[in-house]
Amino acid sequence: MTTSAQRERPGAVRAWLLEGLQRERRGNGPHKEHPEKRHSWWQVMCLTGVDYFSTLGYQPGIAAAAAGALSPIATLLLVLLTLFGALPTYRAVAGQSPNGMGSIAMLEGLLPRWWGKLFVLVLLGFVATAFIFTITLSASDATAHILQNPFVPGFLSGHEVGITLVLIALLGVIFLRGFSEAIGLAVVLVAVYLALNVVVVGVALAKVVSEPSLFQGWQNALTADHSSPVAMVAMSLLVLPKLALGLSGFETGVAVMPQIEGDLRARIAGARRLLTTAALIMSVFLLASSVATTMLIPAQEFEEGGKAAGRALAYLAHENLGDAFGTAYDVSTIAILWFAGASAMTGLLNIVPRYLPRYGMAPDWARAVRPLVLVFTGIAFGITILFGAQVEPQGGAYATGVLVLILSAAVAVTLTAFRAGRTAAGAGFGVISLVVAYAAVENIRERPDGLSIAIGFVVAIVVSSLVSRATRSTELRVTEVRLDEAARRIVAEAPGQLRLIANEPDARDTAEYAEKDRETREYHHLPEDEPMIFLEVTLGDASEFETDLLVKGETRHGYQVLKVESPAVANTIAAILFHLRDLTGNRPHVYFHWAEGNPVGALLRYLVFGGGDVPPLTREVIRKAEPDVGLRPQVHVS
Repeated sequence: MTTSAQRERPGAVRAWLLEGLQRERRGNGPHKEHPEKRHSWWQVMCLTGVDYFSTLGYQPGIAAAAAGALSPIATLLLVLLTLFGALPTYRAVAGQSPNGMGSIAMLEGLLPRWWGKLFVLVLLGFVATAFIFTITLSASDATAHILQNPFVPGFLSGHEVGITLVLIALLGVIFLRGFSEAIGLAVVLVAVYLALNVVVVGVALAKVVSEPSLFQGWQNALTADHSSPVAMVAMSLLVLPKLALGLSGFETGVAVMPQIEGDLRARIAGARRLLTTAALIMSVFLLASSVATTMLIPAQEFEEGGKAAGRALAYLAHENLGDAFGTAYDVSTIAILWFAGASAMTGLLNIVPRYLPRYGMAPDWARAVRPLVLVFTGIAFGITILFGAQVEPQGGAYATGVLVLILSAAVAVTLTAFRAGRTAAGAGFGVISLVVAYAAVENIRERPDGLSIAIGFVVAIVVSSLVSRATRSTELRVTEVRLDEAARRIVAEAPGQLRLIANEPDARDTAEYAEKDRETREYHHLPEDEPMIFLEVTLGDASEFETDLLVKGETRHGYQVLKVESPAVANTIAAILFHLRDLTGNRPHVYFHWAEGNPVGALLRYLVFGGGDVPPLTREVIRKAEPDVGLRPQVHVS
């Protein structure tokens, strides 16, 4: 089904931008289902770990600022939610979505037709919120670590936005170049960063153990403000949503699953080991760092402008191990925070092309990596400028995106378990869903600006997607046309010119075919002995954009009939005509009758239901697909 438009050669810049564009319409976006080079699960864990583990750069400070002396208790609750909530949820998601599409793929089929598409668009809005803010917040915190280092020249102070933009731009440049060595770099960064954290946290805890007065002071602070352990836990539950950034690595952990080596079963097993190992490592560090920072750092240093604000462990590194070691720790922290955006960018490049182009809700170039990198980098620039590269103000939107994604995953595995008859598992995941829902609602209540930003992403994606769908509605849209044996026989036995009568199947009785045959011959002055073939399109799910066509042939009441089911009548007829042209070497003719009704209403019916005024729409699809008039199939209307 080639056309001269498809044979045109793109310019050099366009060819570079679209390099790697996936033409397999049922493929998996820029990241193929089976990448040329895949890696061990622990190596891929480091790729998602640059996001997950890098939160140690700011999470302990955020926890201390939000919970004060309750920070270790609130962090313990976060660890419990991690190990007994997020971890089992995403282990289940990994088993149901091994190609990295996550919980969205599980939820996609719950709502029929257009409702399902809109639901996915809403979830993609929250995906974009979580992943874009991973890039911007991490880069902003890397900037904070740069400027707080005692060896950095003072003239850089006040240039937070510029430095953050440079970091984001560097990340974008790496992806534009191909990003082939991402996992190798991630392994080095994670190994060095975790090793340095072992030293920093280990020395800090040793100091806590050696000075009992520190622990006693913490206990006194707790009992002074809270009357009982129950009150402490209750207050910790209230601040728990503010610590949600510590859950940020799970969605990216699933998104990078296609990078794990092995067959489907090995990939699922590897992803589960990845998620479990990362969660255990992070849980230990979160608890230990929370205890160390709460007991060793004065409370005023966690406030905005304080030396530990957004960099509590870096503060301890400088205080306990000197500026030389502290600077080494700063460099490692800056590197992993900067590279945390790589995990988020990988997730975006893996997820977005699997949905929007397939729905017709993004230009076809959205299947290629480089244009998407430019788009996501540009959005990250805008977010950075909007928030002035400040870490704390971005936390609300980031946490909102993360919690909504975890909630969607919990709901997806809950429904999947109940549908599979695993009632106990479904009830357990249902409890997890309620806990995460509480955290999400409470986070939104405390920081409604985060929801506002997320809704902004949702609205932008929905509106741009629907506009794209409308503007692409007259594309050919058919990925493949196949004829069954009977259809091939009908086409092969047709002498001379192929002439098809477009028939909307109704009663499909003798009278219907005889009347349509008579009217067509009469209006177009065709002789009685001219062979005619009926072409019938039955509408399927009109919300689908791309489709494969299987054309079936049959003889009904003495008439030759080709029949097919598809989401859009006009596009389907055009695709079949092109296929028959290429198959026979002759331009086929198709005959229509004009439809009655308002043309505006017909256009809306076409956009939403795939029908509408078929003759002019078929002609327009053919015109756009084949600029050469002499090669176009002929459309006749009476």
